[in-house]
Order: sequence, then C-alpha cells, then structure tokens
Amino acid sequence: MRRERVVVLALDGVYPFELGIPSRILGAADGRYEVLTCSVDGRPVRTNADFGVTVEHGPEALATAGTVVIAPVAPSHLADEVSADVLAALAHIRPGTRIVSICTGAFVLAAAGLLDGRRATTHWQVADRFRRMFPRVDLDPDVLFVDDHPFLTSAGAASGVDICLHLVRKDHGSRLANSVARRCVVPPFRDGGQAQYIEQPVPEQGAASTAGTRAWALERLDEPLTLADLSGHARMSQRTFARRFHDEVGLSPGRWLIQQRVVRARHLLESSDLTVDQIAGRVGFATGASLRQHLNAAIGVSPQAYRRTFQTAR
Repeated sequence: MRRERVVVLALDGVYPFELGIPSRILGAADGRYEVLTCSVDGRPVRTNADFGVTVEHGPEALATAGTVVIAPVAPSHLADEVSADVLAALAHIRPGTRIVSICTGAFVLAAAGLLDGRRATTHWQVADRFRRMFPRVDLDPDVLFVDDHPFLTSAGAASGVDICLHLVRKDHGSRLANSVARRCVVPPFRDGGQAQYIEQPVPEQGAASTAGTRAWALERLDEPLTLADLSGHARMSQRTFARRFHDEVGLSPGRWLIQQRVVRARHLLESSDLTVDQIAGRVGFATGASLRQHLNAAIGVSPQAYRRTFQTAR
C-alpha cells in the first residue's frame, strides 16, 4: 500500500481549525497518508486564537513531502511579500511536489510567485485584495477549490475539508473518499465549481424551501426535468421557484441540474464499467457527446481520461 507523506506548514497567525483539517481528513484514509506539521523554524506557532501550537518538525520536513499543505492565517498577518524565513522554508520543497493551500494560504503561494499564470481561488472576502496584490494570478473567487496541478487552492474553512477529500478521491478513488467522509461526518462530495458564497443560504422565515424538490429531482436525473416540472413539484410559480432556488443554492435550477448530472456521471465513471453513452442516459444527458461537453467544461478532461485516472487509483 502506497503511503504518502503530507507536510502541513503552520505560520504565525494560523487558524487552528483549518490547520487540523489535513490530519483529520487524510488521517482517516486507512493509513494511506502520513501527516506531519512543521513551522518555518521548528518552534511553536502563534495562532489567531488565544493559544499557541507546538509542532514537532522544522522546515526540513518539507523536503520529504509528496504533498505540502499551506495552512491559512488571519488576514491581519498577510503581507505583500513573503518573509525571508518563509521563502527559506518553501525552498525545501522538492520540484514536482503537489502543493495545496487552504483559504488565505494562497496568498503565501502567490507572494512567492508560484501561482503566476495559474488559476486559483481563496476566500471571497479577501478576493479583491488578492487581485490587487497578485494581478498575474487568474483568481476565481466563486468556487470552493481549484485543481491546477501541481497546485491546488481552496476557499475558506470547510472547503479545506472538500479539497482534502478531493485528494483522497484523486489518489485512491471515490469509495475510500466516501468512507473517509462518513467517518468524519461531512458531505462526501462538493464539486470544486460549486458556488463559494451564497447570499441567502437560509429561506426567509415562513417561506417554503426548495430542498424537497431538490431531493425529488436527484431521484429523477435521468428524466428531462424542466423548470415547470420543478416548480410544479414545489407548488410555486416558476418565477418564485427560480428566485428562491437561487437564494438557497447559489445557482439557477438549470445550472444545478447540470452540476448534479456531472457529479452522478463522475461517480459512475469511477465505479462502473458502463459505456459513456449508457452513463449519459442514466444521468439525463441526451447523448454521450453532451456528457463529454459538460464534463470537459466542469473539470477539463474527457470521460475516458477521467475513468483512466480512477481505474489507476482503484
């Protein structure tokens, strides 16, 4: 069994919750990962809470990593340039190492010039600041995470869970990732392209929710569902349903349906030997060509390439 070493870099001002995400999620993956935490000098690290963190390793641990995770720090600790000690620590990372940032950790990578010309994300609240500081980075603040191998960047807090589950899925397949999610009692999969920030995530008091209709639709993805079908099930006018749906989900009903069909197709590509046309029919795309188009738009690969990745992992 391949066991990958993951080294998490903790900087002063680190958020304790996000610092612990890699160890908690990857540590639940049946021994597939060894997670270590280091600081730039091997000394304790001040967090943004009322306590510090004692780490067991110095920056030399980064040279042993297959994956490096940059934990996020409070915005007050962000600087236009990377300090000399942080640059020295990053210099230990071997070429080709997979590097992941959670939330504001992307600022560290960008300030070191590692994200120039690449697509990336960070927390939506600091997106404008990020753009001003790093105009050479193609920032997308509307998604949960971006996989631009070998650099992966994620948004705030819980998206650190999403990107760690994504690593497990990518390395070892959806079965293990789903098992990890169950053990940690978190959603097994939120697509990286899902909206990061929803303006009104909870319906107004007394308002009917679209949650029941979403559950109903997920059981009928193979059917040609229309806005009229969805609003009729919810017993709302189409206009009211579309507005309330967007308020709750952050997407239009049509875009959400496509996203869910792509998610279901990815699961079938990972776990079955069905042909592309058969999978397209089961998830509600009219043809295999339509599935190829939507999968490529979502993650930039063909169904065959995606399947090969997970067959290798399995």
